[in-house]
Amino acid sequence: MANANANSIVGSEDVAVKAVNKRFEGLMAVRTKAIKGKGAWYWSHLEPILIKNPETNLPKAVKLKCTLCDAAFSASNPSRTATEHFKRGTCPNFSPVLKPISQLPPLSSPSSQHNHRKRSSQSQQAAGASSSVYPVNIDLSRFSTELSFSPTPLAQVPVMNQQPLLLSGGKEDLGALAQLEDSVKKLKSPKASPRPALNKDQVDSAFNFLADWLYESCGSVSFCSIEHPKFKAFLNQVGLPAVSPREFLSSRLDSKFEAARMESEIRIRDAAFFQVASDGWKGKSCAQGEDSLVMFMVNLPNGMRVFQKAMYVGRGSVPSEYAEEVSWEIIRGICGNATQRCVGIVSDKYKAKALRNLEIHNHWMVNLSCLLHGFLSLIKDFVRELPLFRTVTDNCLKIAILCDSKSQIRNNFRKFRLQGVEFAQFIRVPPSKCDISKNIGAFVAMLEDILSNSRVLHLVVLDDSYKAVCLEDPNAREVVDMIQDVGFWNDVEAAHALVKLITQMAEDVEAERPLVGQCLPLWEELRAKVKDWCSKYNFAEGPVEKIVEKRFKKNYHPAWSAAFILDPLYLVKDVGGKYLPPFKCLTHEQEKDIENLITRLVSREEAHIALMELMKWRSEGLDPLYAQAVQVKKRDPVTGKMKNANPQSSTLVWETCLKEFKSLGKVAVRLLFLHATSHGFKWNRSSMKWFFSQGHSRLGLERAQKLIFVAAQAKFGRQDFSSEEEEDVELFGIMSGEEDMLNEVLADSSSMRLNAA
Repeated sequence: MANANANSIVGSEDVAVKAVNKRFEGLMAVRTKAIKGKGAWYWSHLEPILIKNPETNLPKAVKLKCTLCDAAFSASNPSRTATEHFKRGTCPNFSPVLKPISQLPPLSSPSSQHNHRKRSSQSQQAAGASSSVYPVNIDLSRFSTELSFSPTPLAQVPVMNQQPLLLSGGKEDLGALAQLEDSVKKLKSPKASPRPALNKDQVDSAFNFLADWLYESCGSVSFCSIEHPKFKAFLNQVGLPAVSPREFLSSRLDSKFEAARMESEIRIRDAAFFQVASDGWKGKSCAQGEDSLVMFMVNLPNGMRVFQKAMYVGRGSVPSEYAEEVSWEIIRGICGNATQRCVGIVSDKYKAKALRNLEIHNHWMVNLSCLLHGFLSLIKDFVRELPLFRTVTDNCLKIAILCDSKSQIRNNFRKFRLQGVEFAQFIRVPPSKCDISKNIGAFVAMLEDILSNSRVLHLVVLDDSYKAVCLEDPNAREVVDMIQDVGFWNDVEAAHALVKLITQMAEDVEAERPLVGQCLPLWEELRAKVKDWCSKYNFAEGPVEKIVEKRFKKNYHPAWSAAFILDPLYLVKDVGGKYLPPFKCLTHEQEKDIENLITRLVSREEAHIALMELMKWRSEGLDPLYAQAVQVKKRDPVTGKMKNANPQSSTLVWETCLKEFKSLGKVAVRLLFLHATSHGFKWNRSSMKWFFSQGHSRLGLERAQKLIFVAAQAKFGRQDFSSEEEEDVELFGIMSGEEDMLNEVLADSSSMRLNAA
């Protein structure tokens, strides 16, 4: 017991020392940024210092030292320290630079041109209440609040002995005084505010850029916002006339739409064939009755994508027959009767029925299910079928509900926070009526909160006040057993790790947009990672692999195997130096799939020839020089991953170096460019809501269709598939991170003293 207590004391001392050092380093980082002009002014006079224990020579506290008078203060609140020490006159060596009101230039008059110029120059340096206000030039940030007011008339006080004037309204009245002076000045010499003169071409160009921004915002910025008084004032300030929202929803939108549509049609017409991608059939969350927006895009052999159409399909799931009919109408609308130009469809839903039926009726088509949704569906499979997730979900919900509902426990959380224990403020709980398998985000958030609160949860259940909770609620005793059980934490960490593993692969797929030939390697990579997960967390591989294989078979298409074999990117060098297709990586059934697919995609007369060419390809492969050229990789400057240096090289080799494979080559070039994912880009929720609101009006829906088309084409042109909402979250996260660094090192000075003691 004595050893345990000693270890506990040593451990607490180590934690306190680390906390002090972390606090000191954080304050130094904040001060360094401030000195560079990115922080509060007082950091140039305050310096963090470490106070050491004279017996152990270890840091025990952090103080702030005034560099002007060497006084030391608590580091708990630098802003308050600066106010009390500097602004209230406590520091004997600090002298704020204040200019007495009597030293300001007098009101200008027609006869005092020199003073007029001086007043204007100074007033332009101060912040005003509006664009026409020139306030008094006073350093308000260092204005002393304890300077006494002298009732002596201003004109009778000598300039050298004049104290700064405090008006009845305090510092805020100085701005009002400046406005008054400015109004008098304007009455004496009225003069229109300068405004840049723009010619008609410049005005048209400016409004053209404004229109592009409004269209590409696609409803997230209201068109009526251009009638906001502040926006009108902005237009006036930069020399632009006021404009009506109708200007951007009539002829200007029509011309933008026609230009984008013509560009899209030209690109599709120039391509020998194409693939249609449809995304949005699946719901995005667990909420029932949500409106659905299905987007149709066209993938071209040169790697480009063009937008085709956005369709409102109502609420809830639609019949597969309807999806089949709509998809075929889209194809006919693109290429008319030349439907063989459409190699196939990749969609986020309806593989088993709609896509399959289209393949049966059109033998040249290859219709795929989205690889991204296949990975995400695997997470749902695990949540539904793996007992681990049911156990973890039930246990975590018990802990979360108990902690969030009991005031005694919440008070304990606050107590330990004051003692310097870091944890999430509360544990997020998924909605009660939501299927966890359909709302993985809420489930993962709960797991992350449980894991981040692990330390404080152990402290809470050991606290004496928790005994009262156990008497009131029998679940509290069960929670104690769970929190103190190592197996529980292993299960929570395992469930979280498995979900994050698959989610990370899904995010990579979403970002990299793989082609169909990459599907088999990606699934093999997933299998290997899941196997490592089983080994790390001591789970039997059998049940886990069974779930993976079940999902693989649901999403598998023979084109995966065919493209993998026909893609020179995956050729393997044998002992003789030949680069041969990796048939050894396939099962016997997958080899049969390749033969059946090839014979389906070519005419009956060519079927035998195509199979003979496949045998030749299997035995001879590709010239080593060209194979090596195709497989050249380079590092992606953004992700740091190695990627194919020339994504179109696989198709180019079949069209140039492998012309002798006439029948097989036709199949190869139509397969290798196919995309394995259907997603296009992300819309803001406000944009979606705006689009759905237009569905009740034919003209409104038509304008919305045009607007989405213009916005989508612009996004494809910039290769921008993100959403402004996610970028805002990232931006605010960066800013919050900078503020959190300061808050973290400044929070709870009392706990620092407690730990140091």
